[in-house]
Amino acid sequence: MKKTLLLVDGSSYLYRAYHALPDLRNAKGEPTGALYGVVSMLRRLLQDYKADYAACVFDAKGGTFRDDIYPLYKGHRPDMPDDLRAQIEPIHKIVAALGWPVLAVSGVEADDIIGTLARRAAALDVRTVISTGDKDLAQLVNEDVQLVNTMSGETLDVEGVIRKFGVRPDQIIDYLMLTGDTVDNIPGVEKVGPKTAAKWLNAYGTLDNLVAHADEIKGVAGNNLRKAIPDFGMTRQLVTIKLDCEIPFFDDEGLADLVPKEPDRQSLMALYDEYGFRTWLRELSGDEQRIPEQDARIAPELPQAPAEVEYETVQDLDTLQAWLERLRSADLVALDTETTSLDPMQARIVGLSLAVEPGKACYVPLSHRGPDAPSQLSMDEVWNCLRPWLEDPKAAKLLHNAKYDTHIFSNEGITLAGITEDTMLQSYVLESHRRVNMQELAQRWLGLTGVTYEELCGKGAKQICFDEVELAKASIYACEDADYTLRLHQVLRPMVAAEPGFEHIYQLEMQVSGVLTTIERNGVKIDVPALKAQSHELGQQMLRLEQKAHELAGQPFNLNSPKQLGEILFQRMQLPVVRKTAGGAPSTDEDVLTKLARDYPLPQALLEYRGLSKLKSTYTDKLPRMVDPDTGRVHTRYAQAAVITGRLASSDPNLQNIPVRTAEGRRVRSAFVPERGKLASADYSQVELRVMAHMSADENLQSAFARGEDIHMATAAEVFGVPLAEVSAEQRRAAKAINFGLIYGMGEFGLASNLGITRDAARSYIDRYFARYPGVASYMEQTKLKAREQGYVETVFGRRLWLPDIRGAKGPRLAGAERAAINAPVQGTAADLIKMAMVAVQRWIDAEQLGTTIIMQVHDELVLEVPDTEVELVTARLPGLMCDVAELAVPLVAEVGVGDNWEQAH
Repeated sequence: MKKTLLLVDGSSYLYRAYHALPDLRNAKGEPTGALYGVVSMLRRLLQDYKADYAACVFDAKGGTFRDDIYPLYKGHRPDMPDDLRAQIEPIHKIVAALGWPVLAVSGVEADDIIGTLARRAAALDVRTVISTGDKDLAQLVNEDVQLVNTMSGETLDVEGVIRKFGVRPDQIIDYLMLTGDTVDNIPGVEKVGPKTAAKWLNAYGTLDNLVAHADEIKGVAGNNLRKAIPDFGMTRQLVTIKLDCEIPFFDDEGLADLVPKEPDRQSLMALYDEYGFRTWLRELSGDEQRIPEQDARIAPELPQAPAEVEYETVQDLDTLQAWLERLRSADLVALDTETTSLDPMQARIVGLSLAVEPGKACYVPLSHRGPDAPSQLSMDEVWNCLRPWLEDPKAAKLLHNAKYDTHIFSNEGITLAGITEDTMLQSYVLESHRRVNMQELAQRWLGLTGVTYEELCGKGAKQICFDEVELAKASIYACEDADYTLRLHQVLRPMVAAEPGFEHIYQLEMQVSGVLTTIERNGVKIDVPALKAQSHELGQQMLRLEQKAHELAGQPFNLNSPKQLGEILFQRMQLPVVRKTAGGAPSTDEDVLTKLARDYPLPQALLEYRGLSKLKSTYTDKLPRMVDPDTGRVHTRYAQAAVITGRLASSDPNLQNIPVRTAEGRRVRSAFVPERGKLASADYSQVELRVMAHMSADENLQSAFARGEDIHMATAAEVFGVPLAEVSAEQRRAAKAINFGLIYGMGEFGLASNLGITRDAARSYIDRYFARYPGVASYMEQTKLKAREQGYVETVFGRRLWLPDIRGAKGPRLAGAERAAINAPVQGTAADLIKMAMVAVQRWIDAEQLGTTIIMQVHDELVLEVPDTEVELVTARLPGLMCDVAELAVPLVAEVGVGDNWEQAH
């Protein structure tokens, strides 16, 4: 069997890893994303290919012979981002420590070194595998050379090259000369793409033969081909990989210098430690609890991992009593429940687990069932023993997503108290841009991969319930949950405490968790007959709109079929194509229809139909089915740790997206009614604009708020240079679009589209706005600069909002990150304020022992159900409670409305 040479195009993967991965950093703030990506790929390659020889090849600093041939070579490429440049030396160090020979030769590119080595290997009867994402290297493929793209999983042999490019490997140079390369700024034949290039080469065999018959190529393509012929001598030199490079310090006779070495464990551990690669550090050191030194400085009290775990299944009263004594003597106990469902209002408990120190936990089964059901204590026996401790506010408890477990205990008639810590919220405060589920956190922070739910219960149709799982396996899974929660707390809690802003936000989130539990259990009553009646009427309206659409189209068609709709709009009716899908078909999405609806009646009818259909399926049909049979109310779920900015997300049902701009949407809101008394809606007025005034410190904007002016009127007066009393409705509308648009990073294109004006007019509006509000312009620029410098932005109260794409991303990704940098602190501060308001209002309700309840939180609004006897008191106190939670540079304003339903109150 032939020996194998494995060559890695390090420079190609370096760039791809940098742009593909988020902005990873170690504890010192140094970028590590590209480093992590390249090392991950190399580790995989070493496992997949047992190579006899190997090398990782990089571009050297400075120019190459191609720059001498063509000074504009790669002239369009931007300078290497500083964060990427900073990772090159560490990558070389780690690659070498892994045992890979590292090569970089001045004056040539990595491709040329790879080509030279592949040729030498062929002379020695050694096959070559080249790991790359660069299409240029396809010219090297033959029976003994193949390409693999580790990131995409693609493998190219001779047949693979033909399938991908439509030409043989020996035709790739000619192919590249015809198509050119915009990335490397290599000129090709104008308007000749891959299909035409392949067609010509299949017909004529070689570029030289094509040139000899150039007069046979007719039309524009032929003219462009003939114009390009004088450049072909140069482009051939640019795209052809050198196969005869001199490689200093290298054995000219063979490949002995490319034999992989054993990894340098000490060097690798030092490098993994320095750059914060926890999992690899633990794997190499054999210490499952080891963390990088920089992280250890933040969390110095992390204990050593236990040599072995002690997990116990509690099946008798003596053992339970013994554990109760351990709970009473512990400073903090990790608690977790296993249940029958993810629905917190319907789920029943299957068992509970407890951990008092790392590696020591127990599982108390309560309702396992099936033919092999184990011996287990009765619910009454367990609750009689544990209820005093569970309901003791002085018995400190740690949970992961305490809100869910609190619901579960409430379903069993137990009021869980003493919740002092929550690892889900700790993780969210530290890294709001990352997932917070236990499995990922344990892997990320502890390097531990426990038993998964799918491993226990299976997937899909064959999945069983947790109460049917074999007890021994269920016990290990449950004990791991409690144990890992305790270990995570010991890692995360010191990191939260190390930053005053983190600590402040964490304490707020802990309080909010309790309030949300109350709101979710309160639920909201809906008028089911009213919704059913509306649903019927919506169905009738949709039928009329469908008939209208058929008449406008001149034939019947399926309004819900994008394919049929595209044929009607763009083939039969010849409407202009606004945008195409990734597959090349004309798009029929909402944005496209909205633009077309300005000039054509059919798109307008389609938009109306879609709006009614969504309202019917999402709310009027669905809400009546979601009424809890036990409470007679609808209970939404608020995801507290799902949105980067700190906002809450509502689901099952989503009560935050009910349309308010249409009569039918407002009618849905009118079906939200009180059980008794009235509904009250307390809403912060223009809170995000007030936050922008505070954060930007713009004098004109702050003065307008201080004077209590209509901010959109005031902005219109400033932008259009007219007295406040003479501002027209159209001018106010434009000012409102500017005010809110700029908060969300809207540019001239977005504003022009929003207002239906030209881009020049939109640019004029924006220029005048910034001239009148220079503080806002300065804030926006400074925020973007600071975000790029730090990788994150912060709210007024210290919530940290990470922006993974702010460094190194380009085009739409960078533009989106910059918009987020401007908006996130504003939206995040508004989220902090409404959360503070929720806590203050609930605390007041509890202190006064009122019958009033908070039943919903929707964006900047709190909705309450208020007994008739408390309406006057609540409407008088709510504004002050909400506005006194913080002091900004401009006054906060909260408005309260009362009505017989949500729409009347809002």
